[in-house]
Amino acid sequence: MSGNDEKVLALGNFKVNVQYKTKQELSAETLTASLQKIKLLALDVDGVLTDGTIYISPAGEVFKGFNAKDGMGISCALRNNLQIAVITGRQSPIVERRCEELGIKLFMQGVKDKRLALQQMVQKLGLTREEIAYMGDDLNDIPAFKASGLNFVPADGSIEVLAVADIITKAKGGRGAVREAITMILAAQDNWEQIVNSYLTAGQGDKQ
Repeated sequence: MSGNDEKVLALGNFKVNVQYKTKQELSAETLTASLQKIKLLALDVDGVLTDGTIYISPAGEVFKGFNAKDGMGISCALRNNLQIAVITGRQSPIVERRCEELGIKLFMQGVKDKRLALQQMVQKLGLTREEIAYMGDDLNDIPAFKASGLNFVPADGSIEVLAVADIITKAKGGRGAVREAITMILAAQDNWEQIVNSYLTAGQGDKQ
């Protein structure tokens, strides 16, 4: 294989298409082992939870568009012992409201050094680097990759970030990339099938 090759990996009872760098010599077994250790998924906002478009009026930021599938994935994660954190360089009451709506309590904004912020969060939570996954899409996210055991980037991330990513999702930022990452983690931890089956009997009260 050469460059970024596609491979279907069977993770638990769920098959996921991922791209990965051959230089990292990731196999289905090693990738699954890494995913099984993850206890916290930290997320950038613009370009990850959104498509990266920033709507600004003279009065400030007007609105952001979020994906309902990402929201459902986050709800499922939080109900199944996968913590979700949001770390963003911007100040946004809109993002703050979205986090509150979804029940995300680990929220840091106005962050200049995402690596330091993630390290501080991890230390406070008593987690190890191998238990942390991070998803980012641009240059200012690369330092945070150094503080995480596994890193994700949306399909439309910047070329420099794509070059150093562990996992490139099939979905773009704001278009289900976060849901894809969460599904991979929960499937590797043998939780996803149980989550899906739970909806066959009753709604779970998720917020999207």
